[in-house]
Amino acid sequence: MDNTNRLGINGFGRIGKLTAWHHISRKFFGELVINIGRDVGSGINDIAHYMERDSTYGRLANYLHGCNASSVISQINEQDGSMVIDGIKVKFLKEARDPAKIKWRENHISLVVDTTGQFLDPTQSADEPKGSLRGHLKAGAEKVVVSAPFKLKDKGMDLKGAMPEDSITTVMGINDHIYDPRKHCIISNASCTTNCLAHMVKPVLDVLGQKKILSASMATIHAATGSQQVLDRLPGAGKTDLRKNRSILNNIILTSTGAAKALLLVIPEMQKIGFIAESVRIPTTTGSLVILVLNIQEDIQGQQIRRDFINDIYRQAAKSDPRGYLHYTDKQNVSCDLIGNPKATATIEGHETHTRTAEVNIDLTAVPGLDQSIIATLKTTMIRVPVTQAVIYGWYDNEMGSYVNMLGDRTVSIAEDMM
Repeated sequence: MDNTNRLGINGFGRIGKLTAWHHISRKFFGELVINIGRDVGSGINDIAHYMERDSTYGRLANYLHGCNASSVISQINEQDGSMVIDGIKVKFLKEARDPAKIKWRENHISLVVDTTGQFLDPTQSADEPKGSLRGHLKAGAEKVVVSAPFKLKDKGMDLKGAMPEDSITTVMGINDHIYDPRKHCIISNASCTTNCLAHMVKPVLDVLGQKKILSASMATIHAATGSQQVLDRLPGAGKTDLRKNRSILNNIILTSTGAAKALLLVIPEMQKIGFIAESVRIPTTTGSLVILVLNIQEDIQGQQIRRDFINDIYRQAAKSDPRGYLHYTDKQNVSCDLIGNPKATATIEGHETHTRTAEVNIDLTAVPGLDQSIIATLKTTMIRVPVTQAVIYGWYDNEMGSYVNMLGDRTVSIAEDMM
């Protein structure tokens, strides 16, 4: 009987390739089966060439064994589409792009990580003509981990209200404990930005409570992704965002992010706090930043909310994080310093934390829901409320260092429950 612990990976782009690197290093799975879904170059040697080198992270051998390492790829077999990488057998499938037609069952794959970014709607059936997440289940997988937030094709459907009972969004270290192996078959690992943001929001929320945080906003200064264009090109039919077709090599590009919606799925308390999320793409290959702005009501009889108070929240949270997902630093960093930082889903740069307190004038007559008869008995209808605005900076490596490591932990934890 073959007891090899196997993992299927659908897609071999940025996240797919780095997910393979992660698990080759980790050695939890004895075999990887990677579905590319098309022919590549002139054969399997070109796949090995792509696997072995990376413009951002260098050579796979150096990633695994340091600067003096020699090649770790051997036993390249064109006939069955396989190779051995640092002792791990890696097999490549090229026949199907539709998840329902991928040969997971024939290759004894029960757990799949879908890294394509193409299949994000857990409400679609397995027989969807253009493919769906449930197709993996039809093809033999028991569980599917998605390396992106869920996105519903029907724009009128509420993401939370429409979520099937067997589908869930989790972020490691935040709400991964609510995953139920008896019930959940499709698990979203959210986005790189949501992973960072959740670890920035949760410590403050735990200390101050939901009622003190009046509003929140964030902007992610985000590295380029594979969906962007190297040079300007015409948009596709029906596309409305013309900026995504402009060159990422020499532009700062305003775009959108689903981090706010996904955050509500992993930290439900945020549903009662006004929240805005924006994204700006910049010409770097990886290394991104979340700028979080919180408006907090001061307690005039309690601890004043100042820079040191906020930083101490993160210092303590980082110290007490048993898995090291949250880091805190007083050093001055640039984005390259965070590339490859292991397991740090968010690195708080305390040097740049800022707070400013001011009094906000509120006209009680304009506040909905207040009893006007009570307001009429007051000497003044204007009150002054002290509010502190806190600005917090959190770094993350949106590819390997932060996101792929979180995705790897999520995948292994699910696999352990399946054993």
